[in-house]
Amino acid sequence: MSSNPSNPSNDDETPKDPLAEMLQNLMGGQGMGNIDPAELAKAAGLPNDPNLLQQMFAQVQAMMSSTSDGPVNWQLAHDNARRVAAAGGDPSVNSQQAREIDEALRLAELWLDPVTDLPSTGLIGRAWSRAEWVEATLGTWKRLTEPVANSVANALSNALSQQMPEEMKSMMGGASSMLQNMGGAIFGMQLGQAIGALSAEVVSSTDIGVPLADLEMALLPANVAKFGEGLSLPENDIRLFLAVREAAHARLFVQVPWLRGHLLGAIEAYARGIHIDMSRVEDLARDLDPSNPEGIQEALSQGVFTPERTPAQTAALEKLETALALVEGWVDELTAEATENVLPSATALREMVRRRRATGGPAEHAFSSLVGLELRPRRLRDAATLWATLKQERGIEGRDAIWHHPDLLPTGEDLDDPNGFSERRRLAEASDSEVDDALQKLLSGGYDTPDDAAAPDEPKAPEDGDPDSESGPTK
Repeated sequence: MSSNPSNPSNDDETPKDPLAEMLQNLMGGQGMGNIDPAELAKAAGLPNDPNLLQQMFAQVQAMMSSTSDGPVNWQLAHDNARRVAAAGGDPSVNSQQAREIDEALRLAELWLDPVTDLPSTGLIGRAWSRAEWVEATLGTWKRLTEPVANSVANALSNALSQQMPEEMKSMMGGASSMLQNMGGAIFGMQLGQAIGALSAEVVSSTDIGVPLADLEMALLPANVAKFGEGLSLPENDIRLFLAVREAAHARLFVQVPWLRGHLLGAIEAYARGIHIDMSRVEDLARDLDPSNPEGIQEALSQGVFTPERTPAQTAALEKLETALALVEGWVDELTAEATENVLPSATALREMVRRRRATGGPAEHAFSSLVGLELRPRRLRDAATLWATLKQERGIEGRDAIWHHPDLLPTGEDLDDPNGFSERRRLAEASDSEVDDALQKLLSGGYDTPDDAAAPDEPKAPEDGDPDSESGPTK
């Protein structure tokens, strides 16, 4: 019996739709099977480009057949991040680059010693390729983005399910989990794209102000060289300046052990409260084509699934931005102090880094569009001014003592008025002392009897002119 390519038959002589067979093959991991892409394109009204169709089918198959423990496919995120990191060229770090980075970070530690009360870390300086940065930081990216990623993946899965025609749903049978896999896979690929792109922009392990790799101190030689392109500054000066920044970050996060958890916890708390605006998803679903993963990825990259920010989340984000600004401001101030007399280009480099951190690069913008979270210290200059003021008032030891406990950290109000920080803190400490004294008095029973009340067994002393005075009662 001859078979019609546009309507192939199975062993039971039952006509089978080519799209149905394709989906079953994709979900079963069998690839295209015996389907002719040209015939399928003709039947579906698609352009007759077999190479393009093969690429599209391979991508769809990867998304549909990949599985993960949760709504987001982190394996695809990892693989895509590595692919994007290598796309622009990512040569392995050679021995000379490793030696230069190690020497720069060692010298940076020596320059920092006189300008901070926090001791040296003792960490070994690392030189990373972009792929090594991805491997070292992906675990933290997962921790930071998983709450938002789960919400986006579930919303995307629901949108695809709502849009899919009924005949396709019935054709899928028991493979309904495919949609959830597809949603998680698409978001995983987009997240990997953003992380891979970031790997081409960051110059160190702490370049975005968050310790993505715990207890590490590293620079990326390829990106340090890219950073210095067109600056007309000595390459060694640029490397040393960035090394001082990295060493200052590392010293802060290592010697203030609660700080990493405080920052990451603030980001997680913000992310957990994020919800997807389902009305926007429903609007998208009307035009969403489940068979066009490229279109879905484009929608994601344009922020269609950007999480909705509530007033509570805006307040949480302000607190997070204050914390990020305090970290970056402290590092900015110490780097300036440590390099001002040893690097002639320190002032120019400081200004360049400030502008770079305030505006963010393309990959940072793509990441914030994807997960609704910006990690830029908008108030870096205000924070640097505050730390400089505290050094003038309290000295290096007094300034760095602010990091002893999270309750001591300055607030957004302190960034508005750095000169008034010490007075506000003094009043707050005085108020706390009064509360402590009152509590102690309460616990000791001091409020049971007025201070000027006489003891019950003691007679009241007579006053002058009192009838009960020593002269006796009047007869």
